Amino acid sequence: MQIPNRSNARLSQTRETIQMSFPQIYLACHTRHMRKRSNVHALSARDAAILAHLERSVAVTPARLASHLAVSRSTLSEALKRLAALGLVAVPADAGPVRRRVSVVLTEAGALAVSDTSVLETHRLEQVLAKSTTRELKAISTGISTLARACRSYSEDARRLRRTPK
Repeated sequence: MQIPNRSNARLSQTRETIQMSFPQIYLACHTRHMRKRSNVHALSARDAAILAHLERSVAVTPARLASHLAVSRSTLSEALKRLAALGLVAVPADAGPVRRRVSVVLTEAGALAVSDTSVLETHRLEQVLAKSTTRELKAISTGISTLARACRSYSEDARRLRRTPK
C-alpha cells in the first residue's frame, strides 16, 4: 500500500508521537483482561471487541464488520444474535425491509458495556482526562477519532488488496 505524498518529516514526527504516547496511555489506563463471561455484562473478549467496533449513530452491516474483525460471517452472525438478545445491539428503526442488508448499531446498554469492558479502565481514563482543559479534551477527541478513522480506512484498503487477483 502506498503512503500518501505528505511531508515525510511531519509523517515521521506524528508516527513517533503516537508510538511514544500510546504505551504511556495504555500503561496508565489499562485494566486486566477479562475472562469469558466473567463481567457484569456476561461478555467474552470477542463480544467486547465486536461492541467496540460499533457506533450508536452509524449503522454497519454484519458483512463489513466480519471482514474488519477477520471473522467468518457465521461466527459474527451468532455473536450479533447473542448481543441483540442482551439488548446491546439493535437494528436501526429506519432500516429497510431487505433482510440481507440489515445493519446494526450499538444501543445505550451496549455503549455502557463498551465502557465497562474496555481495555482502558473508565475510572482511570476519566481521572487522566480530568487533567486536561476543555480545549485539550476537544483536541484529544478529534485526534483519536481521526486516527481511528484512518486505521479503519487502512484496514479496508489492505483487505481489498488481499482480495484482488494477481
